[in-house]
Amino acid sequence: MGSFITLTTDFGLNDSYVAAMKGVIYSINPEATIVDISHNIRPQNILEAAFVLGTAFKFFPLYSVHVVVVDPGVGTDRRGIILKTPRAYFVAPDNGVLSYILEAYPHQAVPDSQRVKPGPDLKAYAITKSEYWIQPVSPTFHGRDIFAPVAARLSLGMTAASLGENIDTVTSLPLPRPSLQEAQIIGHILHVDNFGNLITDVKAENLSGKEQSVTIVISGSVIRGLARTYATGPGPRAIFGSSGYLEIALANGSAAAFFPVKIGDEIIIKY
Repeated sequence: MGSFITLTTDFGLNDSYVAAMKGVIYSINPEATIVDISHNIRPQNILEAAFVLGTAFKFFPLYSVHVVVVDPGVGTDRRGIILKTPRAYFVAPDNGVLSYILEAYPHQAVPDSQRVKPGPDLKAYAITKSEYWIQPVSPTFHGRDIFAPVAARLSLGMTAASLGENIDTVTSLPLPRPSLQEAQIIGHILHVDNFGNLITDVKAENLSGKEQSVTIVISGSVIRGLARTYATGPGPRAIFGSSGYLEIALANGSAAAFFPVKIGDEIIIKY
């Protein structure tokens, strides 16, 4: 069992919330290695947290424990869950924040719901064994009182089954996908990173063999072809970034400030 524990939250760093979670983890496993993926997820933005986690988890050692606390339903009857994959554990509210993790493995949609049945590579557990939580549990801070101690115990080798009960379905939110049409692709802005790069849902595989013939239309502006680096030429450029998704960037500037667009807006890729 690995001792790496990652944290992804919308807590920011101005308050004590992140430190409190780390204190709980270290109190249970002083040898844990805690890595902050991000604490700057926009408040209550479940899909942003899902995307950011989805771009990072695969680079950690096997059996790392990933804790995600973007939890607008904290204190309600929403479940806390452990999702076990072949390479990692995920501890999170069952609100769709693990949607990109589920997307990476076979699963079956449950009709007329936002739930899926995990495939054979995945095991899901509702976190129910309260004897392993911090008591009394605050109805507003399950990250500290439930998720942190559960993650610490997983990092020490406790099984997910000893911390909860097996469940058949988990929540998975609809993920933005590009629309593939004749001679063009309609993509969507998924995320704006700290540099102001506009990350879309278009993957390299969607443009295989067409890279140098494409024309990207965004907010009425046209970008021709794909750049290899952020420093290639002046003005806006399109580039496949390290996440594997198409980005719109601006040399030495912010594409988010340059273009009057927002998350969810469309871009058109013609070829």
